[in-house]
Amino acid sequence: MDGVGSFGAGRTGSTIDPITFAKQPQTILRALSWIFSLVVFASIVNEGYINLGSERLHCVFNKNADACNYGVFVGLVGLLACSFFFLLDYKFASISSVKDRKKAVMIEIGFSGFWAFLYFVSFCFLASQWSRTETADLPLNQGADAARAAIAFSFFSIITWAGLTVRAVQKYLLGTDMTLFTTEHMDGGAPTQPYPSNSPGAGTTETTEKYQSPPFTENNAAPTYQVPIY
Repeated sequence: MDGVGSFGAGRTGSTIDPITFAKQPQTILRALSWIFSLVVFASIVNEGYINLGSERLHCVFNKNADACNYGVFVGLVGLLACSFFFLLDYKFASISSVKDRKKAVMIEIGFSGFWAFLYFVSFCFLASQWSRTETADLPLNQGADAARAAIAFSFFSIITWAGLTVRAVQKYLLGTDMTLFTTEHMDGGAPTQPYPSNSPGAGTTETTEKYQSPPFTENNAAPTYQVPIY
C-alpha cells in the first residue's frame, strides 16, 4: 500500500481528501451503522409504546418494558459511538504518536465487537418478545411497523458492526511501519532532523593534510667515508 504508514494511516500531518475518505469501506460501514442505530432508536421511542385505554403506556413487545428500554439503549449508544468513531477516523492521520494510534485501534476493535454482540442480543430479544405479542394487545395494528423496523435494523446492525470489527482488526494487523517514525514519534514528540542540512548556505568543512617528509631525506643521509692520513 503506497503511502500507508502506521496502522493503515498515512504519514503524520498528511492532508485528507474528503471524497477519498467518504469512499473508504470503513466510512461507508460507519455511516450505515449510524443510520441503522438511528432507526432502531427512533422506531421504539416514537411508536414503541401504546396506550391501551389507560394513562399508562405499554411496550409493543409483549408489554415488556425491558425490551423497549434495551432497544433504546443499544440504538442511542450506538448512534453516539458512530459519531465519535467517525470523527476519530477523520483525525486519525493527525495523531503523531504510534502508541496513541495503537490504543485508538484497540478501543475500536473492542467496542465494535462488543456492540455487534449487543445488537445480536437485541435482535434475539426483540424478535422473541414480538413473537409472543398477541393481536389483541395491538389495536388497529398500532406500533407493529415500528416493532418490525426495530427488529430488522437490529439484524442489519449486526452485519455492519461486525464489518467494522473486521476492518479494525485488519488495520491493527498492518502494524507499524517504523521507517516513517523516529523515536520522538513513539513518545508523541516532534520529529528531529536525522541528517545534516543540505541547504546551499550550509558551510563545508575542508580538511587538509600536512605534507610529511619521506623517511629518507638528504639531511638524514649517511656520512661520507674519509680516508685516513698516515
